[in-house]
Amino acid sequence: MAEFYTSDANSFRITHLKVDVTMSTSFFVHPSSIVDEPSSIGAGTKIWHFCHVSRDAVIGERCSFGQNCFVAGGVTIGSNVKVQNNVSIYTGTIIEDDVFLGPSCVLTNVTNPRSQVVRHSLYETTRLRRGCSIGANATIVCGITVGRYAFVGAGTVVARDVPDYALVIGVPGRSAGWMSRHGHRLQFSNGTAVDPESGFRYALTDGVVRCLDLDEEAPLPPELASGTRPYDDFK
Repeated sequence: MAEFYTSDANSFRITHLKVDVTMSTSFFVHPSSIVDEPSSIGAGTKIWHFCHVSRDAVIGERCSFGQNCFVAGGVTIGSNVKVQNNVSIYTGTIIEDDVFLGPSCVLTNVTNPRSQVVRHSLYETTRLRRGCSIGANATIVCGITVGRYAFVGAGTVVARDVPDYALVIGVPGRSAGWMSRHGHRLQFSNGTAVDPESGFRYALTDGVVRCLDLDEEAPLPPELASGTRPYDDFK
């Protein structure tokens, strides 16, 4: 059984399977969770109850993992990623910065799984690009890319690539419009739209949406990174 000690000290000791490893306490791991070694976890990350991070996983800074999450070996997770309860992230998954994974959403890594056929060397790559949101109970079929700031609705089954800023809902998932970086539907007129919360302008050209006021790879300005009004205020 793993033992975790968190304090203001520079390190803490994990005892797991009779192996002692010293790790930085710049992140938090709840005593009920297990972190296998070697793995990499960034500063400010919090791993809550009953989670398991496998060896060779890489997790960035300021991430949050809710109760009962699993991170497989070889998974790469960026910074400021929010993973809600009951999410398993399997080998082959690449998660960029600022991604949100809703409760009990499902990620897969083999298209045609069979218990009798071993395909450990054939895991498919699923990429969740910067800032995208995956709704509660949604399923992401492996081998696809969910674009930057795309929004997958709760319960949706996604089986094909999702463009940047696209809103996808239903079973199977279908495009239902476009979403801003702040999570509001964009209403385009003559190829342009304005997000009601941030005031950022967006352009739609040949089926591709881009923000005109902030590069897709740039972080939000601090004054726009904290919500102050509920969603219904902007309808």
